[in-house]
Amino acid sequence: MNYNYRYRLRPSDALEEQLAWTVDTCRQVYNHFLHRLNRTDNTSAYSEQKLLPNLKKWWNDLKQVHSKVLQKVVQRLYDNLSTLRGRKENGYHVGTLNWKAPGEYRSFTYSQSGFKLKNTSGRTKLWLSKLGEIPLTFHRDLPDDAEIKTVTIKQEPTGKWYAILGVETPESPPAKPENPEKCVGIDVGICKYAHDTDGTAVESPDLSDERERLERAQRALSRKEHGSANWEKQRRVVAERHADLKRKRRDFLHKLSNYYATEYDLVAVEDLDAQGLVELPGNSRNRAGAAWGTFLRMLEYKCAREGTHFVAVDPSGTTKECASCGGSTEKPLWVREHSCPACGFEADRDANAAWNILSRGLEDVGEGRSESTPVETALPVDTDSVSAKRVVEAGSPTLKREPSGER
Repeated sequence: MNYNYRYRLRPSDALEEQLAWTVDTCRQVYNHFLHRLNRTDNTSAYSEQKLLPNLKKWWNDLKQVHSKVLQKVVQRLYDNLSTLRGRKENGYHVGTLNWKAPGEYRSFTYSQSGFKLKNTSGRTKLWLSKLGEIPLTFHRDLPDDAEIKTVTIKQEPTGKWYAILGVETPESPPAKPENPEKCVGIDVGICKYAHDTDGTAVESPDLSDERERLERAQRALSRKEHGSANWEKQRRVVAERHADLKRKRRDFLHKLSNYYATEYDLVAVEDLDAQGLVELPGNSRNRAGAAWGTFLRMLEYKCAREGTHFVAVDPSGTTKECASCGGSTEKPLWVREHSCPACGFEADRDANAAWNILSRGLEDVGEGRSESTPVETALPVDTDSVSAKRVVEAGSPTLKREPSGER
């Protein structure tokens, strides 16, 4: 199995300058091959990589960059091109690949060779070819049998440097149960981030304070002269505020997805086009902040890691369809309760959608409808509201305990 481990680098001033120089050199190589791509027919990543040895004969700076790093720069260009073509084939209006200006290209990657983890004087350091040893905060051990395949060095907009280690372990994921017993359907939203068929509604994390601090920092930045020392200082502050917001949101998503992946045998969700939803007019900020696409990607790979069935179902009609009789009832967004005029089944709007998602998920894996769903019982579902602050690592009974004073 493949995993990524992220560590904070602690380079000296001299090493930090050398890292920044390497990033900028890779950016120039990227732009060089982009220029060739726009003016030369029938090029490929492989054919362009073969030009690198001759390129070093007149571009002397490239001799100070590891060969695998330069090859990955060319591969990155053609990977971006492939992604652009894929979006165009799917009906999106796309332009062309853009020239990378300073500050828009922030990372470089070692592949297969040119790196090594060392223990020097009791402290773990990352050795990189052409750069030397860089101290890092090794806060989490790698699996004993893990083999490091790639190392990506990245500078965040805050100015901090990180190393992302791509490791591979020989272990295989656990086998998925043939007859899943613990199954759950999850409906994601904005008012309640996740509403599942076990009657748990998890609130969205309250990031209003972080957003307010970010907005204040952005207003202060707008009053600075662009490019001045004060502007650069305030830009770092804005980047720190963005990082705080992102870190807290991802922490919540990691814990919530980990809970569902480890506590259930089957997890059914909607196959949402998260990016398409963000592009719709109205309320786009809240949809973007919800990060549904990130949550679903986290949930998918964690289910694969834990041997849990992950089923993404067609989202059309899950809110309108009655989970008891299957009839369709139109409901505007402001109506938060489901009441079926045909069979009389009443439930929370999101709970009803979650049951429909689970039923479709069970059908997709060949299990049919669950015997305990409202489709057959036609009974309302009790819901426990759980604060986002109480979402913790899987294995904790937090989501199962009766909330105290947080309803």
